[in-house]
Amino acid sequence: MNLIMLSGDTAAASGRAGAFTSTLEEFARHWERIDVLTPAAPTAAQRVLFGNVHFWPAAPPRLLQPAFIVRRGRQLAAQRNYALILSHDYGFFLNGIGAARLGASIGVPYVSEIHHVEGFPQAASSGERVRRIAAGIYLRWARNRARAFRVVNSQELPALLHTHGIAAHKVRVLHSLYLDFNVLGPLPAVKRCDVLFVARMTPNKGGLLLLDALALVLRARGSLRVAVVGDGPLLPAMQRRAAQLGLAGCVDWLGWQENSIALADLYRSARCLVCASRSEGGPRVVAEALACGTPVVSTAVGMARELVRNGANGFLAGWSAAELAARIIELLADEALQARMAAAAPAAVAHFEKQRVVGEYARALQQLALAPPAAQQSP
Repeated sequence: MNLIMLSGDTAAASGRAGAFTSTLEEFARHWERIDVLTPAAPTAAQRVLFGNVHFWPAAPPRLLQPAFIVRRGRQLAAQRNYALILSHDYGFFLNGIGAARLGASIGVPYVSEIHHVEGFPQAASSGERVRRIAAGIYLRWARNRARAFRVVNSQELPALLHTHGIAAHKVRVLHSLYLDFNVLGPLPAVKRCDVLFVARMTPNKGGLLLLDALALVLRARGSLRVAVVGDGPLLPAMQRRAAQLGLAGCVDWLGWQENSIALADLYRSARCLVCASRSEGGPRVVAEALACGTPVVSTAVGMARELVRNGANGFLAGWSAAELAARIIELLADEALQARMAAAAPAAVAHFEKQRVVGEYARALQQLALAPPAAQQSP
């Protein structure tokens, strides 16, 4: 079977390895050929990976992405038959619009992938509130056009799709989360920090909320050691906020780690990982920390609400500094609780082995490609 994939990830087309490239390495084994259409990027170019994955980046501007998808997709379909169009849908849903138009043009069904919706369950900016509204408009528009909707968690996203009139039989829960257990696992380690935060520094990751919570933790405990891993546009503002809150001497800003082995060592060296995200599909860092035997304190977002078991391997909290701080203080104050949570943590993610997860994903898509169209819903 051949597949057209519409992706928002330009890293692979730009020659940079990342999570998408790692997924494609396994995913490509299940298809004869995959053609990946991406947005424009400064260093993106036509490339071939793994022998059968072909990248086709667009030219700017990005608003013309639907027209590019239709034009390039028709050119590809003139050369070979495709079983399915797979569209990674986000933002203002340009991929999904292009997928629906291309599918109608060449007679190939499309599957809409919703990894997360910006601004849901909580918006971090006015821009995210606008994109959350755009998501609702797109989902109602696409509900009778897409053959199915792939979501990556089993609670948050199916409930959201249901509110926009998408029938349960059109929703497929296919996790995007997988773990390399050759790297991630519990090993003895010296605890060098109390709290670890791993994220791209953007508003939806809740970095400023975390710092407000940590100021309360420091006030209650008198001492605190924090490690922050990552980079991004919000980093300077976070560093200024840390200084204003009296946290400058408590926080080590470690930047991005060069490889997964170094990151796994950091997970093991922390008494807990804290996730303060407001909207997520994953977050992957929660699963990676649990795999390493590190308890997690997280907002109830994405997969976290499924993986973090209150009082067993961590705590879930709301989006308030006081509630996050209370959970962190509770965990740090009790070494016996930390030990019990650490021992229980890996079991929560043991089923996310890469080959198994990606294989299930590919087989489910192939079944959708071969299945007759589902009965149409009423508008």
